[in-house]
Amino acid sequence: MKWYYIRSTIRKEAFTMFRILVVEDDTNTRKLMCAVLKRQGFEPLQAEDGNKALAVMENEHIDLVVLDLMMPGMDGYALTKELRAAWKHLPILMVTAKQEPSDKREGFLAGTDDYMTKPVDEEEMILRIRALLRRSQIASEQKIVMGGVTLDYDAFTVTGYGQEILLPQKEFQLLFKLFASPGTIFTRMQLMEEIWGFDSDIGDHTLNVHISRLRERFGGWGELEIATVRGVGYKGIHRGVKKA
Repeated sequence: MKWYYIRSTIRKEAFTMFRILVVEDDTNTRKLMCAVLKRQGFEPLQAEDGNKALAVMENEHIDLVVLDLMMPGMDGYALTKELRAAWKHLPILMVTAKQEPSDKREGFLAGTDDYMTKPVDEEEMILRIRALLRRSQIASEQKIVMGGVTLDYDAFTVTGYGQEILLPQKEFQLLFKLFASPGTIFTRMQLMEEIWGFDSDIGDHTLNVHISRLRERFGGWGELEIATVRGVGYKGIHRGVKKA
């Protein structure tokens, strides 16, 4: 199926140093995707099949992979499994003409982080790539230490005041996001898209519930105060106040 180009009006962000590998067997589609990425400030690399993609991965630093599902030889499912086994935290965006829910499930079970169906809209692709890179940056930091409080991304634990608290995944990711950049205001939409995903149909209520739970758990911890920015979203505030 043809990959359709739709001109975008989205602005560039600070992702100019990120290298993205495009794995696509159709030459025209591959070149067009690379041109779109380059125009948005990324550094694209190309591979026409799974084996060549793995060779690139062995010799180059790659920050994210965009791969087609239907390729000769090694298909996108098999390539995704190979990539996930060797590069645990590598963000992967699968692009395919297959639109059945079962195809999506198989893609996520193989290890992809996100999934787009063709025809591909340029703006949506760039937004998804940016969101995946932001999540990857957060995960790569692994730990945040604020005074006597530590947030450990690998274990989803918060340690402090003689306690080690294991949080549900989404609660931890939300807390980690807020305190990776304390004082930064995150809109409600940003938080919902980055924690629950671009395709998620969650509403404000789900975000409100998670914020409320975090406030209840850490209400006396000055290092983990979550402030509401009325009409906008939330921010993390690190006051360093001892728990009463």
